[in-house]
Amino acid sequence: MALPSRFSVALFFSQFLPGGTEGQMLELAQRLDRTRFDVHLACFHRKGSWLPRAASISDVSEFPIRSFRRPHTLSRMWQFAAWCRQRRIAILHATDLYSNIFALPAAAAAGVPVRVGNRREINPDKPVGLIALQRASYTFAHGVVANSTAVAARLRHERVRAREISVIPNGIDVDAYTPRTRTGELRRIVTVANLRPEKAHEVLIDAFAALSTTHPQLELLVVGNGSRAGDLQARAAERGVASRVRFLGHREDVPAILSESDVFVLPSRSEAFPNSVMEAMAAGLPVIATAVGGVPELVQHEVSGILIPPDDRAALARSLRDLIADPARAASLGRAARDTITSRFSFTRMVSSFEDLYLDLLHRGARRTAPSTQLTTS
Repeated sequence: MALPSRFSVALFFSQFLPGGTEGQMLELAQRLDRTRFDVHLACFHRKGSWLPRAASISDVSEFPIRSFRRPHTLSRMWQFAAWCRQRRIAILHATDLYSNIFALPAAAAAGVPVRVGNRREINPDKPVGLIALQRASYTFAHGVVANSTAVAARLRHERVRAREISVIPNGIDVDAYTPRTRTGELRRIVTVANLRPEKAHEVLIDAFAALSTTHPQLELLVVGNGSRAGDLQARAAERGVASRVRFLGHREDVPAILSESDVFVLPSRSEAFPNSVMEAMAAGLPVIATAVGGVPELVQHEVSGILIPPDDRAALARSLRDLIADPARAASLGRAARDTITSRFSFTRMVSSFEDLYLDLLHRGARRTAPSTQLTTS
């Protein structure tokens, strides 16, 4: 069966709060080739500070649910299935754990020819039951996209068939990041991450406090929102560094903050493929990060950054102290970091990989693609 030249693709989000997954998937939706793809957006809840960004891409349809245990959720799934049929969706791409569980089986019921799941976490802080539901939802997908080989390994551990897994690393707009403008003494440490337990901000605060008496010039910028803000501010006060740790909350000017900083730190206990590390590398900052998940796929130890074990305050303090003592080495790591991002992790590469995946899955399933799900050639 011959395929049309243009297809209708839907991306399903939970909501539009700022986050790595949301940012990457909104960029994908924005950048898909409109000569080949007609883009639709759907979600559980039309809320979040990035909703206007989503609405500028496409109308955003809402299918609100409160729990997968409520019978009403099933009726919402049938509504979404009808929505897919009405719009002749050819490709459904679920973007996160919750949308995988909801949208993949609903799209299967609608007869959507290509269904793609997302996996962007290795050990998400979610109940075992939800993880099991997500694993079951993958059986309705024709492919599952991992954003790192570490995440792909996790999928194989969960017995997702290897041939159904594709690895497409995150992308970044390198031109949006001005290389570090500060020179000379390293004074400003920055981290960018939502304030959640797995990000281990307390480890960074403790390491920073350990340096405070010998390096009184240092300051720490903490960018990100989350429920731990109060606890972390209290910890900084307990460690005697409250006046030198600035909690900036969510910021839309992260590139500017990075360009005016000296060292980036991500002390996470769990990561898939962290956007914040990519952003810091694009800004030419020396990066100190924990060797977890997909981080070693981004950062080459002692070449484009420094890798340390998670929850090792002494190793973090020592690595910071060494960089502060050797600004030339810090600058060299920063230059190599930006070169890595420029050569390997552009948005152009990421979007092209998704487009190729969509088209490959469509061609593989051409025999089962019903005419009613095809978008008329323009």
